[in-house]
Amino acid sequence: MCGITGIYAYNEVGKFHMINLASATDTLRQRGPNAGQTEIFSRVGLGHRRLSIIDTSADGNQPMQDASKRYTIVFNGEIYNYRELRKELEVKGVSFHSATDTEVLLYLYIHEGAACLQKLNGFFAFAVYDEAQDHLFVARDRLGIKPLLYYQDEDKVIFASEMKSILAYGLTKELDYNSLYQYLQFNYIPAPHTILKHVKKLLPGHYLEVSKAHDPRLQISQYYQIPFEEDHLNPEQLSYAQQQQKLEALLERSVQRRLVADVPLGAFLSGGIDSSVITALASRHVEKLNTFSIGYRDEPFYDETAYARLVAEKFKTEHTVFSLTNQDLYQHLFNILDYLDEPFADSSAIPVYILSKETKKKATVALSGDGADEIFSGYNKHMAAWRSMYPGSAERMVGALHPLWQSLPKSRGSFLSNKVRQLQRFSKGVQLTPKERYIQWATFLAPDAAARLLSNEALEKVDFENQETRLNHIARYISNEKETINQWLYTDAHLVLPNDMLTKVDLMSMANGLEVRVPFLDHEVVAFAFQLPAESKINRRMKKRIVQDTFRHILPEKLYRRPKHGFEVPLLGWFRAELKSKITEDLLADPFIEEQNIFDPEGIRQLKAKLFSSNPEDVHATVWALVVFQWWWKKYYA
Repeated sequence: MCGITGIYAYNEVGKFHMINLASATDTLRQRGPNAGQTEIFSRVGLGHRRLSIIDTSADGNQPMQDASKRYTIVFNGEIYNYRELRKELEVKGVSFHSATDTEVLLYLYIHEGAACLQKLNGFFAFAVYDEAQDHLFVARDRLGIKPLLYYQDEDKVIFASEMKSILAYGLTKELDYNSLYQYLQFNYIPAPHTILKHVKKLLPGHYLEVSKAHDPRLQISQYYQIPFEEDHLNPEQLSYAQQQQKLEALLERSVQRRLVADVPLGAFLSGGIDSSVITALASRHVEKLNTFSIGYRDEPFYDETAYARLVAEKFKTEHTVFSLTNQDLYQHLFNILDYLDEPFADSSAIPVYILSKETKKKATVALSGDGADEIFSGYNKHMAAWRSMYPGSAERMVGALHPLWQSLPKSRGSFLSNKVRQLQRFSKGVQLTPKERYIQWATFLAPDAAARLLSNEALEKVDFENQETRLNHIARYISNEKETINQWLYTDAHLVLPNDMLTKVDLMSMANGLEVRVPFLDHEVVAFAFQLPAESKINRRMKKRIVQDTFRHILPEKLYRRPKHGFEVPLLGWFRAELKSKITEDLLADPFIEEQNIFDPEGIRQLKAKLFSSNPEDVHATVWALVVFQWWWKKYYA
């Protein structure tokens, strides 16, 4: 796991920016603390920061060249089937000088070009430069587990693992107001867009090529799409019991692949079903597996460490609990804000950061249960969607009482007010078309509410036709005529999974030099998930049905008899206490808002009034999005 960056210069002006290669590489130091090097050619520069996982010797340092020195690679990620691929290449006469997966990937590309991507099982972002052909090839893994951004103008193409590396080349920054408007709605910016014009995210399952011989010089191609044919689900006609057997076999094989490492390895263990499944399967192959969880001393309602301990005891793992106070969470807040180089306001990143930081003290690689919710139907919105498709008398009554839910106090702060919040969102959603309903339940702010936060000058820079196009593109897999849960999951796999969940895990783990591997997102497991009919994943009583049923025979029964409590970061309390002066006198202060001229002063004043009122509802999520943006603006833009 590493950080990569590079530049392809079209002309002398572009070449001038190569003087920033070393500093651009150094910005990725936290991703790769073990080594850092650059390589410069006539019109191309490549940089790499290394987190040593496989073959930790200097033989694995990058940029790495083949024996002829014609090809050079920089690589971020892991190829889990590299040993099998290495044997295939050795049969073809390739001699290897290291034990790394990087060298295997380099020679596989040399022999097969872009077709090599179809053979890879792993997660990756990598670039190969062919000096003889003056050709740059850059690719991102199938599901977007590893990030890759790029920038192009008339002089150059730049790519990097993180935005801060691209900015280190000394580019002119131009805020994308369309992205800002969408950020206020989602709390993140869906790919391929970023907060800056001209900087894009390479989409999962895509690669780009750059060459002066190309027209256009930069070409982007798709090599992978998650297979999904709704009219041909369960093509093998497996019974539900057979589906469970296949899922267990596929997932165990996925976990086995992800146990390859030359450094200490462990697993996150929250006490939920998904991380418990991964721990159970890994413990079959690793004696005394290290497992890690965090507890919340100040929030016992959310503390699930007792369930994590049950799993640890059953599978005899070496278990470590990091017991945190709200003050512990707060102390890391500014480090997290400093690391973010693009606005990203999923507040659950805070505990992920701390878990990664503490885990890194004992391991360099951690397995995680992430990804199961998106592909197997684990979110409350999936149950809400299912019930909106198959409404009973209770669902029809909730919809009819929409005016009541609208009038009652709503927030996530207590059981009752949170239940009212959920009923209000459901009752509003069932009145919409399926596409509109998906967008409404995927966002924090409605479009009109987001617009009220922006100044008139900012609104003039928002292309509202572009916004409609973006939202229609997000909801393109949802059918207004024949809506299904699998369409929702397929949309989540393209929106929530890469742009929120995977971004969060990558940023927070790599900020601490920790590699996180996600067995549920092995592309074979994902392909199987999208062959399953909806009833295998969800019914009126159970979300993530097949995952729960498949592993019921090995997991502690108490895991199935407990309420699920997603942890809520105590943002509201911080905003009213420790962060109050930071909000009122700095980041959202009236003079700064007026001088900045991005946000509407009156809209921000109303937001602050709501925040400090007796009925703040869910306003803290929007305030957090604004705090994150303002921090980013002051550090990277102002």
